[in-house]
Amino acid sequence: MATVVLVRHGRTSANASGTLAGRTPGVRLDDTGTAQAERAGARLAAVPLAAIVSSPLERCRQTARAIARAHPAAPRVSSDRGLTECDYGEWQGRPLKELAKEKLWKVVQGQPSAAVFPGGESMATMQARVVDAVRRHDAAVEAEHGPHAVWVAVSHGDLIKAVLADALGMHLDLFQRIQVDPASVSVVRYTEARPYVLATNSHEGDLGWLAPQPARRRTRRSTDAAVGGGAGPSPAAP
Repeated sequence: MATVVLVRHGRTSANASGTLAGRTPGVRLDDTGTAQAERAGARLAAVPLAAIVSSPLERCRQTARAIARAHPAAPRVSSDRGLTECDYGEWQGRPLKELAKEKLWKVVQGQPSAAVFPGGESMATMQARVVDAVRRHDAAVEAEHGPHAVWVAVSHGDLIKAVLADALGMHLDLFQRIQVDPASVSVVRYTEARPYVLATNSHEGDLGWLAPQPARRRTRRSTDAAVGGGAGPSPAAP
């Protein structure tokens, strides 16, 4: 029952110009994206982090390093190709307004489970690999650090949407209903019973409530859903 904090990379010039960067090397955060990444790091500074795992692409690694720098423990950043951007194939590097005229665009919007990018991967394959990567790291973090551990996965918009759709029990064809902005924070807790989505597309606010309670205050977490909604996280100790 570890908790994963899903952070999308901060804004890049490709995002700002409406270009599908994909896996193009050398795409870095712009000034706005750098500030966004630093803000995400400040929000997570009060949360003990067991690990930070990033997509190997530079914009994600920059964001992950900003989170690590802001944290008192300065956790090491590792990378996993399972978190890397979708392989958009021949779509990579093209303007979104141009891609919107392609027949495949309507498939991506309305039936993404059937979308296969020419020369690239399918969206179904993308979802399978990122969900596998997140669940694999989550299990490893829990095994090493215990069920109250919190860790960060820094990835890309479509990939985080795919993880959230899986956690919500949504078919991939519905994942376009989920919004994941640059440097936004989403939170999922996996349990034996089901995943719990604790937050999505969060930009502001204290994340200290994610910190594990002191040992003297801890109680065994139930995997059952609280009927009526429950009492929420306990206030931080004074």
